[in-house]
Amino acid sequence: QTQRYVSFLSNRTNVECCSCLPDAVCTLNTLQTNASALEQVRQERGHPQLQLQAMIGFLTRAGLTVEELDHLNIIHVTGTKGKGSTCAFTEQILRSYGFRTGFYSSPHLVQVRERIRINGQPIGKDLFTKYFWQVYGRLEETKDAHGGTMPAYFRFLTILAFHVFLQEKVDLAVIEVGIGGAYDCTNIIRAPWVCGISSLGIDHTQILGDTIELIAWQKGGIFKTGVPAFTVRQPETAMAVLSDRAQEIKCPLRVCPELEDYQLECGSLHLGLAGQHQHSNASLALQLTYTWLQRRCFPDKDFTSTSVGFFGVTPAAAFKPSPIMVKGLADTEWPGRNQSLKHGAVTYFLDGAHTRRSMLACVNWFRETATQHERNASGPVCRVLLFNATGERDSAAMLKLLVPCHFDFAVFCPNITEAIASCNADQQNFNVSVENMLTRCLDNERSWRLHNSPEDCEDPQFLIKASLPLVTEKKTDTLVFPCILSALQWITQGRDSVLAHTDVLPVKPSVMAKAAPLREATEIHILITGSLHLVGGVLKHLDLNSSK
Repeated sequence: QTQRYVSFLSNRTNVECCSCLPDAVCTLNTLQTNASALEQVRQERGHPQLQLQAMIGFLTRAGLTVEELDHLNIIHVTGTKGKGSTCAFTEQILRSYGFRTGFYSSPHLVQVRERIRINGQPIGKDLFTKYFWQVYGRLEETKDAHGGTMPAYFRFLTILAFHVFLQEKVDLAVIEVGIGGAYDCTNIIRAPWVCGISSLGIDHTQILGDTIELIAWQKGGIFKTGVPAFTVRQPETAMAVLSDRAQEIKCPLRVCPELEDYQLECGSLHLGLAGQHQHSNASLALQLTYTWLQRRCFPDKDFTSTSVGFFGVTPAAAFKPSPIMVKGLADTEWPGRNQSLKHGAVTYFLDGAHTRRSMLACVNWFRETATQHERNASGPVCRVLLFNATGERDSAAMLKLLVPCHFDFAVFCPNITEAIASCNADQQNFNVSVENMLTRCLDNERSWRLHNSPEDCEDPQFLIKASLPLVTEKKTDTLVFPCILSALQWITQGRDSVLAHTDVLPVKPSVMAKAAPLREATEIHILITGSLHLVGGVLKHLDLNSSK
């Protein structure tokens, strides 16, 4: 039955891609599976310093130089949790000052163009296509002289982002690290104007190491001699490693104050991003923008050291944010992170938390926000969890943290937007097989049942109607769907008009009978979490503008 399910999804999700999507995105996706690129990455894992050498080689083949990147006036940000939000705050503040901003982030939610932004907006389709073929063409022309090698997916996008920012003549570029820092391909940047490290935790352990100290060492690798750097408060052992790295590299490192310490004439700072954990990200963004503005507006003054001959960790001073900074923090938007969408009787709570620490923050946010919504409801509310996790992440530990939210249903699905052949190249991931995705969903479903009903952990039976297996039959209120759309259709039960335009996939009568509480509830509250890719797939269906 599992093999039948895998075969069905494979056939449905991979056909007709290039015939209905821009050639550029389909060609980009080939870099996910390019054999020479993957082999090079495997070889470099044992010698990570080779990663930066290889990246510089690809940059040169694309017609760029490391020296040119100096002109981008870069703000370089790493961290485990919150680095994207920090970058979003930072970019919004500096754009509010009137600067032309570039912003490179990952992953994308709906379209790959989201990763490369000019003035806060994903670059347009025409610009993406134009610059994609410029860079890809140069790499393709030179590959025979370099053993047939092409850069892997993320490396290519990083080169493309640099090319776009240089061509579009941005005043500054906010660059979010992909994974780690020391050997991340963004770390070919040799002269950023300021660096930042958001909250550290355990993630990507196969690449970065399985202790907070090893991860801190990797993150501190973005420090540059004489370049000011800032960090939020970190665990003691991690801070000690960052301090050692700063002294070794001769980098002045400062610890951000609490957000409440900033001086305001009245009231407190309002943030456009929800959640208590955003306070440290906002403080880091204030320090990064303040320092960048100092270096931009007062180039003759020295802001690179805290005291003569000392490089290490000192507290950063709180200051009085300008009205533009205050407005920038309030205006910041960053989809898929503590985001609420109300569609009539259905409210979606979206957060791409994918580590234990970020999931704990997500749970705190959801419980507080959902409770506020429930107070205003005129009748019973049904709570639903829609979850998936990818890679090596400890999904069982994350699911355990979600138990106190008291969901009426727990629904699981792979990060496949829809099981019907569609133009979906932006969200295809060829590095993970459908079989692995399915297995992970079933494992997650069993983990949830173990946390809730340890005595009820028999293997699920697939329910098949019209050759389309949709859910698993079991005594507890958990279900597994083959794609995001089928999960959303079952959960919302036709009560979200945005989903009304989609063809409803068939479900067995016994499964429909389970949905009675959803149909009878006054409101349905859905928490979507565990993966940014899952959140992106949901937004593709809910926010039609994001797909344009």
